[in-house]
Amino acid sequence: MPKVIAYVRVSTDHQDVENQLSGITTYAENEHITIDEVVGETISGYKSNLQERKFSDVTDELQRGDLLIVSETSRISRRLLDVLNIIQSLLDRGIGVIAVKENIVFKDDINSKVLAFAFGLSAEIERNLISARTREALARKKAEGMILGRPVGSGKIENLKLYGKDEQILELRLKRVSKAAIARLLDVNRETLNRYIQRQELDKELLWRLHNKTTNKYM
Repeated sequence: MPKVIAYVRVSTDHQDVENQLSGITTYAENEHITIDEVVGETISGYKSNLQERKFSDVTDELQRGDLLIVSETSRISRRLLDVLNIIQSLLDRGIGVIAVKENIVFKDDINSKVLAFAFGLSAEIERNLISARTREALARKKAEGMILGRPVGSGKIENLKLYGKDEQILELRLKRVSKAAIARLLDVNRETLNRYIQRQELDKELLWRLHNKTTNKYM
């Protein structure tokens, strides 16, 4: 019997897992699609060796008639050629691919190939522009004499303002409270919150809890 797999990926730029899952589950409900399994991982979409990604195991196990759902094509990869090759490989094997955010059902036709190219290219261009702007901003600050990096001793976890608030952050995110709102509640800016979430790997814990919640919902 064909199965439906939902795949979400948290990248190193703090991609929001909750938004990905919410979009996928809402789409599935509206289209009367039953999700059999949710698979997620924390890894950069630029990972050069695709075999090191859990996504590779997921696609290897899919069979003809199965369906893969992602929030958007950039979750498959940040590299244009990877997006094209992976989608085409799945289509050649008779496996459907749905990109929820773009609202596209990929099939083995020329339109799907053109769309995969366009969205993969857009994601790559956007990522490169963001990286370029970041490098330029850091270069300007350095040229102005600003010392980059954290002060000595600030790296100790117990010195961080959010230390000990992991569970509170997770509970708020499970309730779909935005990061901006959480930052205001905890009296920090959003970037401070994002850095703490990354350091404590709270996105991994959130992914696990959401995975269990979603799995139980469809059992």
